[in-house]
Amino acid sequence: MSCYFRHIESILSEVGIEVPPGNRQRIDRAIHDIVRVTYKDCPATWKTIKTIMGDDCKRQEFLQELRQVIG
Repeated sequence: MSCYFRHIESILSEVGIEVPPGNRQRIDRAIHDIVRVTYKDCPATWKTIKTIMGDDCKRQEFLQELRQVIG
């Protein structure tokens, strides 16, 4: 679970989201839902996140949705 978390710490920090150990699964599930990838498919989730981060418009949408869902 959460194999990509170490890669997105700066993204989560940017939107003011802290990831305490007891909350990782809830945040992980929310991210999977946001990027529309089956839960626990970390490689596909990370691949989708990398693609989103490469597009400014999609990146802003993703960050906004993170704030709404998790923040």
